[in-house]
Amino acid sequence: MVEKDPAKIARMFSAIAPSYDLLNRLLSMGVDKRWRKKAIRWLSPREGIYLDVATGTCDLALEIARQCASAKIIGVDFSHEMLVAGQKKIKGGQILLGRGDALSMPFADATFEGITCAYGIRNFVDLPKGLREMVRTLKPGGQVSILEFTTPANPVIKALYLFYFTRLLPYVGRLVSGHPDAYTYLPASVMNFPDRTTLKKIFEDAGFAQVMVTPLTFGICDLITARKPPP
Repeated sequence: MVEKDPAKIARMFSAIAPSYDLLNRLLSMGVDKRWRKKAIRWLSPREGIYLDVATGTCDLALEIARQCASAKIIGVDFSHEMLVAGQKKIKGGQILLGRGDALSMPFADATFEGITCAYGIRNFVDLPKGLREMVRTLKPGGQVSILEFTTPANPVIKALYLFYFTRLLPYVGRLVSGHPDAYTYLPASVMNFPDRTTLKKIFEDAGFAQVMVTPLTFGICDLITARKPPP
């Protein structure tokens, strides 16, 4: 099991904030931009307020803004340094950022039209609790569109990817970031994430309906979509 100490994880992400965008390029082999576009196209944002949880450097929040100029977006993250890096990429007032805990969000019930998260839910110390917070703050009928790294099902592709993921990536990551542990923790957290069948049930138990887990790019990433049922 991967240790998930919130303070330790926050310090780790704060330390790698300057190289975080590069990390995503490395983890995704360069196709993460395409994944984000697909995730937001599924969400079909319209006028209203959207929440990007674990917003990091705001790439997913910025994609919402690109696809819908009338949407208002709030991005929350528990790392101040990540938010600082994200703020540098934001222009205008369409996106607002704030520090917050995904397990206890400072928002009223039924606030958001939709909620997004990219590569963040595997770091939740209590995944069911974090998902219940999303359900609570979504409007009835509201949608979530979530991206998360996973491992391929095909044994040949899986073997190649795991070699890259567990041997090459940590070495390159340490060189780029100077952080000794982050690029070891991140692959380990992916490999310890629930499988697709288990993950679907976790979402349903948290209160979501119409849960779909769709593998992307040979299964190195999943797109998880779901809705909050109407009353």
